[in-house]
Amino acid sequence: MLIRRRDCLAMLAVAAAGSARANEVKAETFSFEKPGGGTVPLAEYSGKPILVVNTATACGYAPQFVGLEGLWTRFGSRGLAVIAVPSPDFGNQEPLDGVAIAEAARKNHGVTFPVVQKTHVKGPSAHPFYRWAAERKPGQTPQWNFHKYLVGRDGDLRAAFATQVDPNDPRIVSAIVAELGAA
Repeated sequence: MLIRRRDCLAMLAVAAAGSARANEVKAETFSFEKPGGGTVPLAEYSGKPILVVNTATACGYAPQFVGLEGLWTRFGSRGLAVIAVPSPDFGNQEPLDGVAIAEAARKNHGVTFPVVQKTHVKGPSAHPFYRWAAERKPGQTPQWNFHKYLVGRDGDLRAAFATQVDPNDPRIVSAIVAELGAA
């Protein structure tokens, strides 16, 4: 099939326009299911930075819950939201379901920030937030539990931090402080 140059340019323009609209999507568009019913709409945190972390209570990185709680305690009053997104995607290290996940995180690690319903964070079944984040940071998607995404005050994805980056790492703390200082 022969494609004329003009038609090719038109197709490219349409594709570019679609990408531009996709880039206009903000984190506030998404919500997560609560264990036991209801939702946690990210629009609830509009104008605030949000740290979204895929978690698993039976993971070797589960002690990071304590560091995440520390960030929540330290910066929550200044506007930071921390949201745990339990995931079965990595070795099924989240064996619990529903409210049992939040209870285990609270009992074993002192977690008081929101823990949402278990959901997929990778592949074709990934939650829409995670598909959106993967489009924005394609080389920085979750490879294991405790991958961290920082959403800025403006709803754009600011940073991604791999599993091995501890919540108290200066890179995370600096990024949060920068977002809290942004007007």
